[in-house]
Amino acid sequence: MANPIRIRAINGLTPGDVFTFQRTFTRKETLLFGDMTRDYNPVHYDERWKDEKGFKGLICHGLLVGSMICEFGGQVGWLATGMSFKFISPVYFGDTIQCAVTITKIEAEGRAKAEAVFINQDEKQVCYANMTGRLPMTKEKDILSAMVKEGDPSNQLTDEQYPLIDYR
Repeated sequence: MANPIRIRAINGLTPGDVFTFQRTFTRKETLLFGDMTRDYNPVHYDERWKDEKGFKGLICHGLLVGSMICEFGGQVGWLATGMSFKFISPVYFGDTIQCAVTITKIEAEGRAKAEAVFINQDEKQVCYANMTGRLPMTKEKDILSAMVKEGDPSNQLTDEQYPLIDYR
């Protein structure tokens, strides 16, 4: 079955729509992210550095956690034009983060704004993001619809696999 966020995008998004999902972050993902981005800040790798900074453990890359918005954007076909993050608290290996994306504004030509709030398993906010972008218009929604009818082969996040908690 197709991803419910993608189906919602095909049917049309409106301001106030909220999409909530979660992910657990691992050390392996952080190491891979560091290799991809060449971010080898010792706070992600070295216990001595972590101790000196006063963290209880090595921490995930902030942008790795922030990348949860890409999961939402990829499902709706959001073309990002801007994003800003406020990193509030560290995310440690094994933390489960819930991300709630709220669409705050949609203009006639598809330009849109959204905000994302990131909460850990202890119900503590760890990050906040503002986003601007372009939503799919009629022809792009038609293409998304055709992709879904074809089984959406490039989309690995189906209804059964997707850790979707809520969307309204």
